[in-house]
Amino acid sequence: MNTIEVKPAESCKFDILSLGEIMLRLDPGDLRIRTTRSFRVWEGGGEYNVARGLRKCFGMRAAVVTAIPDNEVGRLLEDLILQGGVDISHVKWVPFDGIGRNARVGLNFTEKGFGCRAALGCSDRAYSAASQLKAGDIDWEGIFGGEGVRWFHCGGIYAALSSTTSDVIIEAMECARKHGTVTSFDLNFRPSLWQSSGGTEKAKEVNCRLAPLVDVMIGNEEDFTAAFGYEVPGVDKSLSKLDPRGFRQMISEVVKDFPNFKGVATTLRNARTATVNDWGAILWMDGEFFEATQRPDLEIYDRVGGGDSFASGLVYGLMTGKTPEEAVNYGAAHGALAMTTPGDTTMATLKEVEKVMKGGGARVAR
Repeated sequence: MNTIEVKPAESCKFDILSLGEIMLRLDPGDLRIRTTRSFRVWEGGGEYNVARGLRKCFGMRAAVVTAIPDNEVGRLLEDLILQGGVDISHVKWVPFDGIGRNARVGLNFTEKGFGCRAALGCSDRAYSAASQLKAGDIDWEGIFGGEGVRWFHCGGIYAALSSTTSDVIIEAMECARKHGTVTSFDLNFRPSLWQSSGGTEKAKEVNCRLAPLVDVMIGNEEDFTAAFGYEVPGVDKSLSKLDPRGFRQMISEVVKDFPNFKGVATTLRNARTATVNDWGAILWMDGEFFEATQRPDLEIYDRVGGGDSFASGLVYGLMTGKTPEEAVNYGAAHGALAMTTPGDTTMATLKEVEKVMKGGGARVAR
């Protein structure tokens, strides 16, 4: 039974609102970052990808809160966001100083990887406009109390960007909960983002401040270990990471420490190569565990964004009153499909997701 209570759609302007940085992803295609002579441009960001997935694949009303410098690069980012169908009425446009000393668009150079060569990301995002948001910059009362939002999503990537972003998240989540909006948080631990600001110890401190405000917590085993210090116990390291026994024990400890969690979800991934992964997921809800269909030897085209697409499918299932088992399978199927196409964001349709959930094959659809 899905015990998460979501406000009725007719009482809210938005189904989903995400807070986070949106970057330009520069993709060298089949080449390497260090050797390419051209890049394809996409938009992406851990928190934004969830809202965009809910809009493009699942047809939900989505919006984003972020900050973007008002220059030609910022307007390129705006154009990409608009193509994704996400509302930008709560974007804070920051005046451009002519060179980007005060604020800029973050860049993310990402290789897809192939075979034994792992995917590779190289961030260039310091001093971005979104990282400089601080408490008091956004009218959360007007958003949650005035316009109305059914679900609010944020994550550990945005929390790591600066000394002020975690305060913005807390301010937003407190207001969201005050007005009955469900909150979710994807831990999305990235060592490189915490490297210069205290490492894993700082990540634990920040995440322990945020966790009491979260209804649905999402992450993989590395996220829970780095962000909170939990370990996956009792599993032979030689076994596939799809073995769920240790994850059940870990999540049981998590929900004891944070009884406010109404749901905890983790993706299960074993990267055999960059292009062949075992893929699955578990959802804890109301004292029970629900496992998604496991997909061993899943062929991967571009793994970036698979976890975000899992999150958007999961949120769709929970928001629309699906059972927990259905919700975790919407997430796992959507994540699997998202990794068959390039870029951070989904190109899947709801019909395709439901076909994969039912075990549909890959014969040509004519």
